[in-house]
Amino acid sequence: MPNIILLGPPGAGKGTQAKRLEEERGMVQLSTGDMLRAARSSGTEMGKKVAAVMDRGDLVTDEIVIGLIEEKLTGESGGGFIFDGFPRTLGQADALGALMDRVGKKLDAVIEMQVDDAALVARITGRYTCGNCGAVYHDVTRPTKVKDTCDVCGSHDMKRRADDNEESLRQRLMEYYKKTSPLIGYYHAKGLLNGVDGLAPMDQVAAAIAKVLDKG
Repeated sequence: MPNIILLGPPGAGKGTQAKRLEEERGMVQLSTGDMLRAARSSGTEMGKKVAAVMDRGDLVTDEIVIGLIEEKLTGESGGGFIFDGFPRTLGQADALGALMDRVGKKLDAVIEMQVDDAALVARITGRYTCGNCGAVYHDVTRPTKVKDTCDVCGSHDMKRRADDNEESLRQRLMEYYKKTSPLIGYYHAKGLLNGVDGLAPMDQVAAAIAKVLDKG
């Protein structure tokens, strides 16, 4: 039951691969955003604390996030855990390591989804979805067969995310490299880092991740 961290900039495909690991291996994805949303509506003591912080418009502290992760690690079993979106900083990485020791679990691998920035920008800025059925398309790699018409449901309601533009994406990439890229050296020093080509076809990325998980 491996426990892994998926590292990579926005749009590298971490969420897609985490979903596959859940479906194919029974792993549990621990997404910080999902956990905070679930906690807020749970009515638990931790949930009330999260709701109070978010209602004030404040950032949720690392201590609260670690508390939520601890609840998950001690309350669920399965095929292992996938950390997605946490840790983002060296301080969070230290806190996660201490938590894993405390609950008697270990981190087995850190998988870095490696991407070329220019190719990533092209990949994301070309993305659009059907507002009716959610089918995903791309200007270059997967356009609709008929312009502005969904191949699946025939809807003409095509949408693009407001932040899927080049300027916004480059800002998000800069934020990632400033805060999160130091983790690459941190986990390399611990002998846990494994790089995969995040811009390869989806099945190839999945196969590369499977190879990392199965080598132990």
